[in-house]
Amino acid sequence: MQAKKTLILGATTNPDRYAYRAAHMLTEHGHPMVAIGLRPGNVFGVEIQTTPVAESAVDTVTLYLNPERQKAYYDYILSLQPKRVIFNPGTENPELYELLAKHHIEAEVACTLVLLSTGQY
Repeated sequence: MQAKKTLILGATTNPDRYAYRAAHMLTEHGHPMVAIGLRPGNVFGVEIQTTPVAESAVDTVTLYLNPERQKAYYDYILSLQPKRVIFNPGTENPELYELLAKHHIEAEVACTLVLLSTGQY
């Protein structure tokens, strides 16, 4: 299995949230991660940034923000040039799918937790 650097957009320290569970599973599966959220904190040894940070070699962006909140990150996501963006349940966004397609970035409507637990990540 190849490690895939993953950016969690909507990261949180709240263990009841799916973004937190995703951070835990990514760590368990050995994928390096970058975390961006509304509030600063630390999730599994990774500092949660509250503003976009310059990153390179991001393979996957996994979204835990509703479509309205995603708008502020469109340019940032495109600037990272990830191979794919995972739209977790509740984050589906046709407007962003189109933007990604124009930049040859795969939009995957899926659940990061399921992909990781079934070996499809």
